[in-house]
Amino acid sequence: MAVVPFLAMVLMRFLYFSSKKHFYLPKVTPQEPVIFAFWHGDLLMQPYLYYQFRSIPKADVLISDHFDGKLISKTMEYFKLGTIAGSTNRNGAKVLISAMRSLKNGYDIGITPDGPKGPRHSVSSGVVAMAQKTNTKVILFTCKPTRFWKLNSWDGFVIPKPFAALSFYASEPIDLKDYTLEEAKQIIYDGLQKHAS
Repeated sequence: MAVVPFLAMVLMRFLYFSSKKHFYLPKVTPQEPVIFAFWHGDLLMQPYLYYQFRSIPKADVLISDHFDGKLISKTMEYFKLGTIAGSTNRNGAKVLISAMRSLKNGYDIGITPDGPKGPRHSVSSGVVAMAQKTNTKVILFTCKPTRFWKLNSWDGFVIPKPFAALSFYASEPIDLKDYTLEEAKQIIYDGLQKHAS
């Protein structure tokens, strides 16, 4: 199975470079570390949106410690992105501590609020806790292809078709510190649903 991450990287590069790209970015890019959040089913092309923010990547992505998560972690290495194994639902305290340590050390954090096992398009408390405890802003990522396949998986995983147009959306940085848990979760949900496939 060692070849799978390499093939995934090749596929991602082919889909990206064969497509037309449109980027809708915040007016100001924060220099300090931020939390990038995106739906689990929208994960595939997000490294390319991240590169619009950081010419030199410095990020850790929260990835499941299951077998498929390990394959994703290996794929992320091709994009010079680190990973933190686990989720904020499973062994949550350990993962949150690791992620907050990364933020403190100057790393951005990538997280899927509905990962690793759903329900699809639900927002876990972990992303809010991380943002509020570290006073870190959240930027919401979405990639919307004009043509795509949607897998019959719990997350409705989206794979753009070759030569489609890709619209990448990144929200303005969101400060969650003055919101209740439920208010903050609703803000994240509404923002991610705005351009969801």
